[in-house]
Amino acid sequence: MFKVTITQIDASEDEEIIIKCREINDDVLKIVERLKRSDTTVLGSYDNEMYRIEAKDIFYIESVDNKTFICLKKGVYESRLKLYELEQQFVNTNLFRCSKSMILNISKIRSVSASVNGRFEAKLVNGESVIISRQYVPVLKKRIGM
Repeated sequence: MFKVTITQIDASEDEEIIIKCREINDDVLKIVERLKRSDTTVLGSYDNEMYRIEAKDIFYIESVDNKTFICLKKGVYESRLKLYELEQQFVNTNLFRCSKSMILNISKIRSVSASVNGRFEAKLVNGESVIISRQYVPVLKKRIGM
């Protein structure tokens, strides 16, 4: 059993989260990872304006013709970062590399099915389909608990 305490602070103070525990076990580490995941953002441009995009809102990130695009429910934004840089930035999130040219958000997957040559096809909650390369299928299986 554990106790949760929330204290509201003024706008001038920095927000912080303190975890007090008897031992640092798997449950505590899972909570820490979940907290880290919730604060990951990236900048994306749309119509010559920059927007802060939260990881939870991203369906997938795709690299096409040396440009990187961030696909959300309500539009596509361009990032100045390369795919490998975004992969590193989102290492502790639900986003993972699913092919040479794409990073996919696991939480946006509705269903997965086996495809040809050991690949998987993921149907997303927005109706789009994405191919997971066979090289990344084991990563997907581990992340979703297959």
